[in-house]
Amino acid sequence: MGDESKPVDGEVNDNKYLTKTAAADAEVTFEHQNAPPETRLYKKRWIIVFLFSSYSLCNSYQWIQYGIINNIFMRFYGVDSFTIDWMSMIYMLTYIPLIFPVSWLLDKKGLRVIALVAAALNCTGTWIKVASARPDLFPVTFMGQFTCSVAQVFILGMPSRIASVWFGSKEVSTACSIGVFGNQLGIAIGFLVPPILVPNVDDLDELAAHIRVMFYITAGVATFLFVLVVIVFQERPEIPPTHAQAAARRISPESYSYTGSILRLLRNKAFILLVITYGLNVGCFYAVSTLLNRMIIEHYPGEEVNAGRIGLTIVIAGMVGSLICGIWLDRSKTYKQTTLAVYLMSLVGLVLYAFTLDLGHLWVVFITAGTLGFFMTGYLPLGFEFAVELTYPESEGTSSGLLNCSAQVFGIIFTICQGKIMDSFNTLAGNLFLCAFLLIGTIITGADCSILIYLGICSSLIEYRSWSPLHHAMSCFLVPHIPFTLSF
Repeated sequence: MGDESKPVDGEVNDNKYLTKTAAADAEVTFEHQNAPPETRLYKKRWIIVFLFSSYSLCNSYQWIQYGIINNIFMRFYGVDSFTIDWMSMIYMLTYIPLIFPVSWLLDKKGLRVIALVAAALNCTGTWIKVASARPDLFPVTFMGQFTCSVAQVFILGMPSRIASVWFGSKEVSTACSIGVFGNQLGIAIGFLVPPILVPNVDDLDELAAHIRVMFYITAGVATFLFVLVVIVFQERPEIPPTHAQAAARRISPESYSYTGSILRLLRNKAFILLVITYGLNVGCFYAVSTLLNRMIIEHYPGEEVNAGRIGLTIVIAGMVGSLICGIWLDRSKTYKQTTLAVYLMSLVGLVLYAFTLDLGHLWVVFITAGTLGFFMTGYLPLGFEFAVELTYPESEGTSSGLLNCSAQVFGIIFTICQGKIMDSFNTLAGNLFLCAFLLIGTIITGADCSILIYLGICSSLIEYRSWSPLHHAMSCFLVPHIPFTLSF
């Protein structure tokens, strides 16, 4: 596209997403120049973000690939349900120790190296799975899933960096939304497609053929995307897209302490409360998603395909809920009331889902599951916006990484505990277990907002920046779990 050397509306706000030192350096740089640095937008930026979104989709699809047909893989590999649950939980487990080293590596090595590693690991994992389509090769399929789970750590921190490095100030939200949307679309496809490709047939040889077809399709797509990344994916444009990016290129990496930033965040009491409430909410979502097949099949035998459709309903309803929540917050500015109301309605949605699951009517389950998804994920953009305000001028990547680490920890704990409760009692007891923790999260959310209002932070949050409804809607889908940051 054409030259964008003149400042555009809103571009001055980009300095808010740098550290104070970076913003100061930028101001000094511009002060001593006769003219602002040249900026330019390249058409290739759209290819970069859509390519990233595509291989992110391919990876997130595999997160729930086993769990949504839990009973089928249990019989095929001769393992128990808890073992299959770990095929989803391994995505959560690998994220916890690896996110901070990978974030550091992204800062040091840049986008292309991280993209190549992510696409290569994802491709390798899919081909390992192709070789595992035999009843005696469960360790091989687990190794393939583990490899893909490592790949997702290299994927989840990239949308914001791609947006800030390649896109103009007015396009950052859109670019981030596209990157995040691929992840959520992959989860939706992961709920929908495996039950269709792998029907619950009795003959193990026929079942192995269906599983192999599913694995081959995934491997073919992953390989094609890896080749595209090698050929197409570029580190950064030759000329930066914004003045803030031009300034950021002049900042020495040694001026920022990653460890020091984490330690400062851990001493922020209000932020720690937010970390807990966010983890409780998203952890419940992970548990429900992982155990969804077991819940549905227990009350509706043979309905594997509908179990996948219910999961799809949760994801789509969550996207709509996030959009509406963002529009409402933009118009009403009732931050405290909206946060509390959405968290409380998440609890109400889970209670409705828990008590209607065994009524014998699938259409009721679709409605209650959609209600649960609508409100549970509607809280998430509020949580991330809260984190940005609480932790400035710390890196948004660091704060969102801590939020997502909390989600992974609670997700593993809730999935294991709810699964054991379902084995010992029933699905209602397992869902009430999650309801208890959502109630705790609601109480803590109320306390957190009260503390922040006392500090006068909520009022500044309203004026901090105006996110578009699309930005609000997609920022929540860091789920799994994407660290959503506008700039570095």
